[in-house]
Amino acid sequence: MNNDAEGDVEVRLDVWLDVACIFRTRSEAQKACRGGKVEANGQLGKPNRRLRVGDEILISRPLGRKQRLKVLVLADRHVAKPEARALYADLTPPPTAEEVELRRQNRLFHAAMTPPHSPDKRQRRALRQMRGKS
Repeated sequence: MNNDAEGDVEVRLDVWLDVACIFRTRSEAQKACRGGKVEANGQLGKPNRRLRVGDEILISRPLGRKQRLKVLVLADRHVAKPEARALYADLTPPPTAEEVELRRQNRLFHAAMTPPHSPDKRQRRALRQMRGKS
């Protein structure tokens, strides 16, 4: 981990988002930055933007949710997930009861609307045999 003792230590935004386990991969973090889903200190966060300790990041999540983070420690190398959580402070307010219920209903709706999965090899064979084809 980098320490901000000198005051000029900086890390790329996309690298830090990956190392802090905010996104699963660096390319996912880059896509979010390029897609306008990430803001750093109120400005659009480009992937190569340099982060410093104390910067605030706003990430747009699905369903209109926003995640606010404050950079506490800079790191440019992967660390264990518990250590990665110590790199930032999550300033996102907890969801209200209405938001929780809305998310639950949305999950139920999507589960009901998702078509059943396609048959696997064994099921396709059984279907062919039922139709009289080999």
